[in-house]
Amino acid sequence: MSDDDADDGTGSESDAGVSSSGAAAVPVGVKLGSTRTVIALPGEHGTENRIIKTLTCMATYEDALTGEEKVLYGEEAAREYPDRVEYMLRSGLPEDADRAEMTKTFFEAIIEEHDIPANSGVVYAIPTIDNPTGLENLQNVIENSSIGLELVESYPESLCGSIPAFGDDLEAIDEIFVAVNMGSTNLEASAYRRGEQLSPFTTGAVTGNEVDRMIANYVEEETQGRVNIDNQTAREYKEEHADFVDFEPFTDIIQQPGGGSHEFTIERSVMDAVNEYLDDAVDELANTFLPELANDYMKVYQLALDRPIAITGGMACIPGIVDEFEKRLSAELNRDIEVIAADEPDIAPTIGAQRIAARLVDTN
Repeated sequence: MSDDDADDGTGSESDAGVSSSGAAAVPVGVKLGSTRTVIALPGEHGTENRIIKTLTCMATYEDALTGEEKVLYGEEAAREYPDRVEYMLRSGLPEDADRAEMTKTFFEAIIEEHDIPANSGVVYAIPTIDNPTGLENLQNVIENSSIGLELVESYPESLCGSIPAFGDDLEAIDEIFVAVNMGSTNLEASAYRRGEQLSPFTTGAVTGNEVDRMIANYVEEETQGRVNIDNQTAREYKEEHADFVDFEPFTDIIQQPGGGSHEFTIERSVMDAVNEYLDDAVDELANTFLPELANDYMKVYQLALDRPIAITGGMACIPGIVDEFEKRLSAELNRDIEVIAADEPDIAPTIGAQRIAARLVDTN
């Protein structure tokens, strides 16, 4: 997404802040992610955010009595209909009209179930992907949703995700820094100069989804072909066991096709995969993104490397990955680099988007 797109947003700013009824608009942050969707809005007492988090997937089924088509989404859909559940944003964006329509249905189901107010100012954290069709489809989903009647804007996901890493307010907007988004479908990097996005970089070669595939392959190798797991199970292994500080081998049990069960222990597969991922991410950042940034904006490059690099995204949740990323990148660049992340990097973009929404609602 271009810097102009990030600044202009997707909706009108007129009459924002207070509705015709006189009620203040509710600031809402949204990230429609390839793996998980997260929504943040003020809690009941207004002191802490209410966080809604669910898998970005849905399944439809026919009501046995009425024949009416019903919709399940998130973990419930993945658990009950694994044979036909749809992850409509696997590439990070709705690629075609069908997936855009599914995304609308999915999003409206969340809005309705969680009673997210229509009288709201909404900021969306948007991935940095060079895909005009997908971005247009996502914009249509956003514009046609039943929330954000007072204000709708969008900002780069990596900027939104950096905001909680830099402080309790919007300090990141006044910084010059580099942000790295370690997502399921892409590795993204951008420089920011007081909120302006510079030299956005995206690659689909280093992703959380690829780590899941590697884990599944390595489990088969480690067990000499006796165990085959799907990518969903591999993702669960990664999220539950990957740890750069205190990884411990773990056991699991599978049911054999002919009956009975087989218990096995995983010692190397998970950490081999995440170590390869981190090496590849450091290589992409040090040898592709940063040279391009230096070529385009030398002064920004120099200033940014003297400041912390903010990482966000699902892969940034692995314990110890911040320190390990800092150590490996420092060694690759042959200089001391500081790396920071929010306490919960996977929901950080939504928290940052909600803070921007609150500021915009107050300002308007």
